[in-house]
Amino acid sequence: MIRNYIEKANFEETGFSYTMSLISGKHKMVILYCLMEFEMVRFNELKRYLKHISDKTLSSNLKELERDQLIVRKEYPQIPPKVEYSLSDRGKSLMKILDQLCVWGEENRL
Repeated sequence: MIRNYIEKANFEETGFSYTMSLISGKHKMVILYCLMEFEMVRFNELKRYLKHISDKTLSSNLKELERDQLIVRKEYPQIPPKVEYSLSDRGKSLMKILDQLCVWGEENRL
């Protein structure tokens, strides 16, 4: 079914390609998964969860996920600044798909 669809359309125009453009990269799916598990997370908590990620890379990924409306950034007006990230409704709808990837991985682990 997918093959026929891809043959009929330019691959870049497929829903699969669009979805992958939103979650591609080394960290985006892990960030989304973390937000699914812990709901509201601060920057440093994400950094601890991801372990080997620079501030710049994490910040860039968060900005892209926010731009694509998959996460919500909530800033509190206080000193020091407090910022929390959570899934948007759009991001929550994507979790169904990511959860199925987890299920598949558990069922097909070699």
